[in-house]
Amino acid sequence: MKRRDFLYVTAAAVVAGRAQAAQTEVERYRHARRYVDLPCGRIAYVERGTGAAALFLHGAPLNGFQWRGALDRLAPYRRCIAPDFMGLGYSQVPENQSVAPAAQVAMLAALLDALGVGQADIVASDSGGAVAQLFLVRFPARVRTLVLTNCDTEPNSPPPLIQPVLDMARAGTLADDTARWLADGNLARATFGAAAYHDPALLTDDIIDYYVAPMVSTPLRRRQYHAFHNALAPNPLAGIEAALKRSTVPVRMVWGASDVIFPMADAAYLDRIFPRSQGIYRVPKGKLFFQEEFPDVIAEEVLQLWRTA
Repeated sequence: MKRRDFLYVTAAAVVAGRAQAAQTEVERYRHARRYVDLPCGRIAYVERGTGAAALFLHGAPLNGFQWRGALDRLAPYRRCIAPDFMGLGYSQVPENQSVAPAAQVAMLAALLDALGVGQADIVASDSGGAVAQLFLVRFPARVRTLVLTNCDTEPNSPPPLIQPVLDMARAGTLADDTARWLADGNLARATFGAAAYHDPALLTDDIIDYYVAPMVSTPLRRRQYHAFHNALAPNPLAGIEAALKRSTVPVRMVWGASDVIFPMADAAYLDRIFPRSQGIYRVPKGKLFFQEEFPDVIAEEVLQLWRTA
């Protein structure tokens, strides 16, 4: 076999192997999904491990699958719980149910109650980080530690670079635009993937389907997808800084340094205002959703905080 042909076949095998691994990963996560009926609706979540609880909060337009790599690595140390927010993922709520950040906080408290969890270590990303901060303020005794990855801060919520997304949600076109990714994975990788991942190839068609399909599956789900984004403005974190400055919870920032949506200045802000900040870990190649690409980094940093808290 000529060297050029060998390299081509080898590269094709690597790509095929990655696609097969992703498919197995998606199916494994799908089969692990559970539901709990709460006053707000039927909330989807995945749970792995035993012992003290850790709560993983995803970003948009993702769901708890975002944390699969971290759950695999951290389940030996914690009862890891990754819910899907209302309006995203596989959670199902009635039309009159708010999906605003404050309502998500109430949902999380009810979920922890239903699962018999009094206190949890929280790990959060993106809009999930905004919810985590609101949860900390409302239920300070229920948070043992907090790890924040690239996410909203009071001075940068919602970030200006997502304004086009918010405009589409307000116009009622965001769901249609997102649904196009189901038919054209390359479009998803070239737009959303390029903006949020160091290597957009991580977003295989199966993963795109797992993220997108439930949000655009019915007219109600499309309206709730829009409502989730509409609730991000005006700033849901307005006025929260004073309360965060009084927090006694150990907090660690693990930040993707290549993200332009939530730049390193946001991590520095959080480091300044939290009295028990444990500093910032910088991920040089990390963009918004680096947690999926570098789960070893998440696990190492989270474990270090858990051990020292």
